[in-house]
Amino acid sequence: MSIIGIVLGVVAISLFFWLKNDQKMSNVLHEGDLIAAKHAYEALMNDFNNYQVETDRKIAELEKQLEIKSKSQDKKMQKHLIELPSIIGRVVGQIEFAQDKINRQV
Repeated sequence: MSIIGIVLGVVAISLFFWLKNDQKMSNVLHEGDLIAAKHAYEALMNDFNNYQVETDRKIAELEKQLEIKSKSQDKKMQKHLIELPSIIGRVVGQIEFAQDKINRQV
């Protein structure tokens, strides 16, 4: 009976050490997975930050281009507004000249 107790004790102790080593191996594997996930998240964060910076630069460039085009259109509109009275005067003069010709023919 004492031999069975000793054998069971040795088996229990060896099982305890085997389970402890197995747990260490599992912990090492999980730690490796966590480190890999951390590197992946950091890479993703860097990519996202770079994307945000690049997008902000593109938006700023587009805003500059839009402002330049808007100012150009405003200048053209001002030029047309300044020229408009003379154009209207020429058109009205041509219409009056044509009316004079029509009235003479009648």
